[in-house]
Amino acid sequence: MSVASVRRAARESVSGLPREFWWLWTSTLVNRLGAFVSIFLAMFLTADQGRSASYAGLVGSLLGLGSVVSSIGGGVMTDRLGRRPTMLVAQASTAVSVAVLGFMTDPVAIAVVAFVVGMASNASRPAVQAMIADIVAPADRVRAFALNYWAINLGFAISSVAAGLVARYSYLLGFLGEAAMTLACAVLVFVKVPESRPDGAAAGGTKGARSARSDEPAVSMGTVLRDGRYMAVVGLSFLLALIFMQSQVALPVAMTEGGFSTTDYGLAIAVNGVLIVALQIPVTRFIEHRSPRRLLVVASLLGGYGFGLTAFADSLAVYALTVCVWTLAEIISSPTQMGLVVRLSPVQGRGRYQGMATLAWAVAALVAPVAGGTVIDRFGAGALWAGCAVVGTLAAGGYWALMRGLTPAGGSPGGAAEPAAPAVEQPATAG
Repeated sequence: MSVASVRRAARESVSGLPREFWWLWTSTLVNRLGAFVSIFLAMFLTADQGRSASYAGLVGSLLGLGSVVSSIGGGVMTDRLGRRPTMLVAQASTAVSVAVLGFMTDPVAIAVVAFVVGMASNASRPAVQAMIADIVAPADRVRAFALNYWAINLGFAISSVAAGLVARYSYLLGFLGEAAMTLACAVLVFVKVPESRPDGAAAGGTKGARSARSDEPAVSMGTVLRDGRYMAVVGLSFLLALIFMQSQVALPVAMTEGGFSTTDYGLAIAVNGVLIVALQIPVTRFIEHRSPRRLLVVASLLGGYGFGLTAFADSLAVYALTVCVWTLAEIISSPTQMGLVVRLSPVQGRGRYQGMATLAWAVAALVAPVAGGTVIDRFGAGALWAGCAVVGTLAAGGYWALMRGLTPAGGSPGGAAEPAAPAVEQPATAG
């Protein structure tokens, strides 16, 4: 491939998206560049604070529990208050709570503040995803979600290295650094990111309020829960998330039991980040106008059997190969699922629907470590990897059955009937 063709491909990957999206994308990148707590919280508690491993696990669980709680709360705020106010409140709260956490020494205070950090840091996700859906045309949404996901992983990859260097000198400096970066993200949103909520979107759950579209009823959380097809999709997303989450606890445990070192695990899992950064954009260009039904079936099978192949791994190279397989599933599934959520959501209920989708992953993050560890202890790692293959197959069958008739965005009958992205309201502070 020539340099000219690479440049052309890159230009086509980023062209046609509104300016507001790129400011939102930049805020996402800035936010992830400052990640520290999620990387070194356990080491901070054990090495710096002298706490036990079980206490570190408890605090980590509270951090995750906070994310579960805020998934729904953030979705409701997104619809009621608006996308921009929700992001500002969430990011400002995150900055303050992260800074406070760095100064905590009492075990109860640490646990409480960690729970608050989990709530604050996750509350903005439904707002970001709803805003992307608001401002990007249906045919470009998969690409937009993929670019945002790419920014998350690029920022996290850079911040992981930077956080390691900072932690060698001062954990407190890391906490304050994350607080500063998150605050900078909030300032960027305040100055450059306009509100995008469609007129009447706050109608959800309020009596007599005007709907965003005259033919659409008001949306409440009850509406979301009664949407059978959508909740089935959320359930399938939960199954897929359970598979991917095995990389965080079950995989390193299995590798350790197999005689591999922590360095070996680090090298194997690094393949995940490298591939996402390298392949997310070109793969998305290939899949963005293809059937979401087929893509999610393929992703489910690749994810399930990618982890299933781990049962046969006997060398670092084979472990790295299995990571390549399920990483491809992650690259395909992430933007496709986010685009699917938008297409199944009423315009005035995007925040609540996105919040429920976020909840599926937050709950999976809590359940997967316990489930994976329990299966390994009782039945062995081989049973867990076989179970991943079974779960992936079930998810693939579910997507195949549920998504009949759903075509690529912009086609028929899928995205063609959806109204164009509305004009966004320019705040007085925008520059």
